[in-house]
Amino acid sequence: MKLVVLMTALVEKGFTVAQAWQMAGAPGVTIVQMHGLYRLQQQVSHGVVELPRMVVSMAAALAAIIDNAQAEGIMFLSLVPPEIVDNLIVAANAELGDLTEPGNGVLFVVDVERAIGVRNHAENLRLD
Repeated sequence: MKLVVLMTALVEKGFTVAQAWQMAGAPGVTIVQMHGLYRLQQQVSHGVVELPRMVVSMAAALAAIIDNAQAEGIMFLSLVPPEIVDNLIVAANAELGDLTEPGNGVLFVVDVERAIGVRNHAENLRLD
């Protein structure tokens, strides 16, 4: 199995990318909002996001900052058989533009030795 990870700031294209991956054979696609540390630091320093006054831990402070910050990107995750990887790359390029160009996104593939509980959600969904 392979874990395909795609990160992009083109949030408005998120749903179409996920659907394109599904049509390309991904058994499931997880979408996660992203916050980069540099952007969070900028938002805090410019007063866009306020630091909490009373916190129990640094983790709680970070959680409060993230809750009040605007997501700057999205991440797609899909666990697929190796033969599907190229299809997902082609679909991502088609929806976002050439991923080798700046600003379109970053995609990487990770070998997964073992996966438990993976289901094929695409089999249960009919797109008419």
